[in-house]
Amino acid sequence: MIGALLRGREAGLVVMILLVVAVVGGLAPRFLDWETLRIVALAVPLVLIGAMGQMMVLVARHVDLSQGSILAFSSIVAGMMFRDLPELPVVAGVAVAILLGAALGLVNGLLVVLFRLPSIIVTLGTLSLYRGLVFLVSDARQVDPQFIPRGLISMSQTSPVLGIPWIVIVAAAVALATWAFLGHSRLGRQIYALGSNPVAAPLRGINVVRVTLLVFTLSGALAGVAGILYASRFGYVNPGITGLGFEFAVIAAVVVGGVSINGGSGTVLGTVLGVLLLGTVSVALPILGVSAFWQDVFNGAVIILALLVDRGLREGGARALRRAGA
Repeated sequence: MIGALLRGREAGLVVMILLVVAVVGGLAPRFLDWETLRIVALAVPLVLIGAMGQMMVLVARHVDLSQGSILAFSSIVAGMMFRDLPELPVVAGVAVAILLGAALGLVNGLLVVLFRLPSIIVTLGTLSLYRGLVFLVSDARQVDPQFIPRGLISMSQTSPVLGIPWIVIVAAAVALATWAFLGHSRLGRQIYALGSNPVAAPLRGINVVRVTLLVFTLSGALAGVAGILYASRFGYVNPGITGLGFEFAVIAAVVVGGVSINGGSGTVLGTVLGVLLLGTVSVALPILGVSAFWQDVFNGAVIILALLVDRGLREGGARALRRAGA
């Protein structure tokens, strides 16, 4: 029944995406041209990569509110390295960003498991902590475009694969790897089992501490990937705006995609469709002459609506089980 529900939700997302495209295309025909498709394609990868990490955290019945700050910290440090060490290979900056992200994610996980604190409280604190570190290490100075390597910037422009920008290919590869990991590995199944029933998980031989540390570390590492690709996409890193609000856009996309806030359910395909839907809406609003500030309103409303729907589904399922037991 749950599988059918998820498939139904994914089909509904496809219909919603097509409906948005049809309605906006009818009101503003330029929305249907190739340039708009390119803009949507470039708007999606960063959120999609972050969404894969957030999905794993949510499935394990946690949440990571620090992703935007981790993205900013990884991006600013890599950018400063490119500025201060002009001969530094791009791959070295990429590696540093990912490792920094993983380290900060691991700190989140350690705080959750060692002190038995709710992840929403921990990551709310580290959101502010890591953001403060961004300003401290950068001295509140922007890394300007001339310091970002051309090879890195070109990743957002093209690739040998049909001219598709590398950041799109990287995002697709991350989604595919997440699908394989969650659906076809023992650890992936343990993440779902932990989120479904944290109390019973240890009785089934699941190492709760290890799984919790893993999901937060992966979330941080993927935020680091998004951080280096942010520098590629925008060509600069500003400590005041980089990654600001990123975590809320990611959470909105993930819950729209059908991942339960209460853990234990959700699919990679649904998450990808959720990202595509919100990405399409974010591009459509300016074309329709709607202020970009409404995107934040939309994301907040989506999160609240998803919570209400999730609660309704769970209460309905509980009532069905009670009737079956009777």
